[in-house]
Amino acid sequence: MSDGSLPPEDLHPETLAVTAGRPDRAPGAPLNAPIVPASTYHHGGDTIYGRDGNPGWEAFEAALGDLEHGTCVTFASGLAAATAILDELPVHAKVIAQRAPYHGVADMLRERAARGQIELQTYAALTADSLAGSLTGVALVWIESPTNPMLDVVDLPAVIAVAKAAGAMVVVDNTFASPFGQTPLTLGADLVMHSGTKLIGGHSDLLLGAVVATDPAVAQRLRERRSKTGATPGVLETHLALRGLRTLPVRYDRAQATARDLAARLAAHPHVGRVRYPGSGTMISFETTGTGEDAEAVCEATRLIVHATSLGGTETSMERRARYASERVAGTPETLIRLSVGLEHVDDLWRDLDRALAAASG
Repeated sequence: MSDGSLPPEDLHPETLAVTAGRPDRAPGAPLNAPIVPASTYHHGGDTIYGRDGNPGWEAFEAALGDLEHGTCVTFASGLAAATAILDELPVHAKVIAQRAPYHGVADMLRERAARGQIELQTYAALTADSLAGSLTGVALVWIESPTNPMLDVVDLPAVIAVAKAAGAMVVVDNTFASPFGQTPLTLGADLVMHSGTKLIGGHSDLLLGAVVATDPAVAQRLRERRSKTGATPGVLETHLALRGLRTLPVRYDRAQATARDLAARLAAHPHVGRVRYPGSGTMISFETTGTGEDAEAVCEATRLIVHATSLGGTETSMERRARYASERVAGTPETLIRLSVGLEHVDDLWRDLDRALAAASG
């Protein structure tokens, strides 16, 4: 129950973000789940050691699980969450993924394939047509939509349906879209993964990962994997992530409105060659005219927008992604800049972008 009386299915997502995971109502009880910095618990309860659970984890998991329509398990980071999913696969399992998902996941998939732990098949784009006839014996289809940093969008209902019909497990990395952009479990996916570091936490002050499963038994296996590997989140991190989740609906709406405006302005700018924006969400990728060095100079010339990696914070940040070798290997254009739109006024952001583009172009 999200507030002690109303079932989650009776509430809108915006209400769930505020109310889910709160302690039961009682006279004198705290409104929010308290931080419990405990490694050891008295015998006789469900939790006996710090790797097994924490009230703060459970509060966050209840909230995100309600929003994503499944059972949530938190991890120390998004990559720890991805690792736990891949650890569920048997040796030599066949995995299908995009050629260029988030580079941390891409590196992990390639490394496991090189070691013979999995058989990896990648596609430049995941479509129902491209997958038709190629899913025999596939154990897992890993989808990221929109992709990082190219912002390609997968037709989730179509691709999930094809994968499920072939008996494959489907995981969707929902970090960029968030539960307020899409809910893949309602479309048939088995697992949803999040880097809670990004939009969910929303303040650039924590590392956290999460997996939400349709099957509670799968969630329990992931919970046991978390304990065995020690990939447990911090109690402060989960507290901050839950606090961030409370404001995600309004942050997402505000940043998305600004992103749509900026994408249109960038598309008309003489020093921008291409804008990649799927029409929704808080992320824009754009390619500048000139060289990679020119694009790097744009990032360095901003005064308001932060030149930094990561994304999803209240502050707007940008980065030329091809500065990383793994991104160049994946085919990221040399001049592509990933822009994470925050909560500043759109005119202030545009003035900063316009000036930086002009300055870097001479």
